[in-house]
Amino acid sequence: MARIARSHITALHDTVMAGLSFVLALYLRLGERMFTQTGDYLWEGTFAFAAIAAIVFLRAGVYRGVWRYASLPDLYALARAATWTVLLFLPVIFLVFRAEAYPRSALIINWFTLMALTGGPRLIYRVVKDGSLAHVLERGAANATAVPVVLLGADDESEQFARAMARNREAPYRVVAMIDPSGRRAGQHIRGVDVFDGSAGLDAPLARARAKGPRPQRLILTSESARPDQVADALKAAERHGLTLARVGRLTDFAEGGNAAPVRPVAIEDLLGRPQTAIDRASLARLVAGRRILVTGAGGTIGGELCRQIAALGPAHLTLLELSEVALYEIELELRRDFPALSCRAMLRDVRDRRRLDRALAQEQPDLVFHAAALKHVPLAEANPNETVLTNVAGTMNVADACQAAGVATMVLISTDKAVNPSSVMGATKRVAELYVQALGRAGSATRFATVRFGNVLGSTGSVVPLFQKQLAAGGPLTVTHPEMTRWMMTVREAVELVLQASALDSASGDLFVLDMGKPVRIEDLARQMIRLAGMVPGEDVAIVFTGMRPGEKMHEELVYDDETLAPTAREGINVAVGRPAAFDDLRQRLAELAEQAADGDAGESVAQLARIVPEFVRPPAG
Repeated sequence: MARIARSHITALHDTVMAGLSFVLALYLRLGERMFTQTGDYLWEGTFAFAAIAAIVFLRAGVYRGVWRYASLPDLYALARAATWTVLLFLPVIFLVFRAEAYPRSALIINWFTLMALTGGPRLIYRVVKDGSLAHVLERGAANATAVPVVLLGADDESEQFARAMARNREAPYRVVAMIDPSGRRAGQHIRGVDVFDGSAGLDAPLARARAKGPRPQRLILTSESARPDQVADALKAAERHGLTLARVGRLTDFAEGGNAAPVRPVAIEDLLGRPQTAIDRASLARLVAGRRILVTGAGGTIGGELCRQIAALGPAHLTLLELSEVALYEIELELRRDFPALSCRAMLRDVRDRRRLDRALAQEQPDLVFHAAALKHVPLAEANPNETVLTNVAGTMNVADACQAAGVATMVLISTDKAVNPSSVMGATKRVAELYVQALGRAGSATRFATVRFGNVLGSTGSVVPLFQKQLAAGGPLTVTHPEMTRWMMTVREAVELVLQASALDSASGDLFVLDMGKPVRIEDLARQMIRLAGMVPGEDVAIVFTGMRPGEKMHEELVYDDETLAPTAREGINVAVGRPAAFDDLRQRLAELAEQAADGDAGESVAQLARIVPEFVRPPAG
């Protein structure tokens, strides 16, 4: 109804302005004599001219132009419609009304008055919205080799993209249609481009765009705020119509007069079924700015992103602690390149070595420690349980105890959903690490301890997305363990933002924070989406093969235990898991025994001791 009402208002405006333009033209030609010389045709001529203009403007599609985006193509359309109106009115005024007293020159004046009264308000509206005439007066520049595209959107971003492509003769894209997902602007024009209704789906408008010609080759999303489900639907529709899918970059990426098209492929993170969480940047700055920070596992996916975001917040000093020489070299090189003023030190250290860990903390004197170092690959952890215990359990104990001994203000442990009702050695060791940090925090200490638990990080080392990317590059097939397997997914950027946000909360020592992960994603769906994003058809161009579940894998992960309750925090997307902490002295003794067994090389006894400490740990049979 809003769309119909808007077009009716525009039609009424133009019809009234057409009638006024007829009277104004006569007044400009005759002056005061108009009222005495035009008595036999003034009112009839006014109504006739307005009616002809209404019909011509309707047939010319003038009413479909969006005033917010009025430009030279709209003025050209108005000029054509005004010309036809005057030409059709000429025989009417003389043959029908027999107005011999009608001055011939008034017809020419009427063309100008009609243009002024119909085009002027459009231009004024656009100038008021934009604050200048710059975009109104831009001309189009055709490029015969430009790729025809359809824009999914009919808003500022769409208009700006269409304008950027039209004004450049070397532009790689030519907009042939727009689809309004809301349907509010369907049937209208933006910069001379048809806007189709996408409120009931994309198949019908894409078919109309194809029939209208030229045949589009790409569907481009113009809204950065498109929901993941909308992006997924667009991907499927593009596949059905033989189109590739891309999206427009930020508005700031449109360089004035630039040749490059600000278009990027749709990334797999665009398809995650969860909204991005708003972050309180001021609290993150207060957490980090002017403080000394140490990150263990600094060369890993989470550790590296922690270092990048911390460096951007202006710490007094950042210590990178990492066992892998290559990983440490790469993250240090990146930080020194991107943050040349950053005070930074790279230290090769193993969190298993308590003595050297103590020395590192004494030298660096951090205020805040993020413990991201861990062995996390489930099948490798199953094959090497002792090494996993020594790193994930003994290493966490060493870091926590060293932080307490050095008087560190806050230590944050990075945990995983695999720690909940674990089915793998990796998950069980991370649960033990959680228990120790919680118990140590509750036991009372000058150091504040916190744990942050979340699901899979998209694109992390050893995860499914990099594996699928390598398999795609090799031509497939993509291997999925089970068609019903699901995982929670989060981008590494947002995961680290929420880790920092949780660390900045005013909470009790020992609190365990759980990040809101949205809805779990089926791994098979993820594989299919990645194949589509590569411009191929799942099952035809690239096969998907089910290989069976690996040792230690679960069908569906969990975020909390049955005896844990989630309580909201002051920040959206972050909850506190409230459970009964373990008795610290007893737990410490049992973990010391576990570490000793792992150091002695008795894998069977190490796993058995893990199961005694974590009763929920049920290790599936190998094979």
